[in-house]
Amino acid sequence: NMQLLRYAGENGLAAYGVLMYVSFVFISLFIGYAIGTAPVFGFHYGAQNHRELRSLLKKSFVIIGITSVVMLVLSLILARPLAKIFVGYDEPLCDLTERAFVINAFSLLFVGVAIFSSSFFTALSDGVTSAVIAFLRTLVFQVAAVMLLPLIFDVDGIWASVIAAELAASVLGILFIALKRKKYGY
Repeated sequence: NMQLLRYAGENGLAAYGVLMYVSFVFISLFIGYAIGTAPVFGFHYGAQNHRELRSLLKKSFVIIGITSVVMLVLSLILARPLAKIFVGYDEPLCDLTERAFVINAFSLLFVGVAIFSSSFFTALSDGVTSAVIAFLRTLVFQVAAVMLLPLIFDVDGIWASVIAAELAASVLGILFIALKRKKYGY
């Protein structure tokens, strides 16, 4: 909030509030998928059905990838109409909110992988790895990006901070999945 006030004033706070509410609708699809598939992964891991575990993991990445691209496109198309619905009463605020939507939309390319990878390790009873991904994603990467990116990109750096945090968390999640492949047999 302090960064938003510093770089965009009260309009920045309002735009961010709208952005977070709308983004959660998009992100909830990934959360639902991750939570819904966790018992299936857990079952196959417990049954030592490694071939099915590997198959489900590959299919999940395909589903998440396609969904990410579709949601990015939808978010870009709906940026102006959604901004109008929430803050259409104030044109400069509406423009700022639309810009925030457009920039933030690209985080949808990465958030699914970040959420899924954390849930995946929970399903495999590896709570430490899951917690590391979740903690770094929501606190460390996000805070670092919010503090650093505005120094380079002004207020756009705040909107892009979610992209940076989700990208870093996705890379971390994929790295853990690759490193722990033999341990869990997927």
